[in-house]
Amino acid sequence: MAGKDYSTYQRDVISRYYDNLDAITLTRLQELVSQLYLANSKAKQTQLWDRTHKAMLKLKVKPAIIEHIMNKKDVVILAKNLEDWLDASKT
Repeated sequence: MAGKDYSTYQRDVISRYYDNLDAITLTRLQELVSQLYLANSKAKQTQLWDRTHKAMLKLKVKPAIIEHIMNKKDVVILAKNLEDWLDASKT
């Protein structure tokens, strides 16, 4: 794909995606919080926490915060941090 020529429209779509990647990832984390609250099996929770970890890495959250959240695996802690991140992204 490296040699593929994109139309102007396609380049604009790709550019807007990367411009809004943080907002997209924050929305994804909001969905993961909801799914974690509702997860009823240990396997599903493990899968969701793995996706949560990847999303936090993509957002470039400080490693200490990621480590704390992943060690506790408490949805309330994740939700409170997510609220802070959402507030920070609005400013």
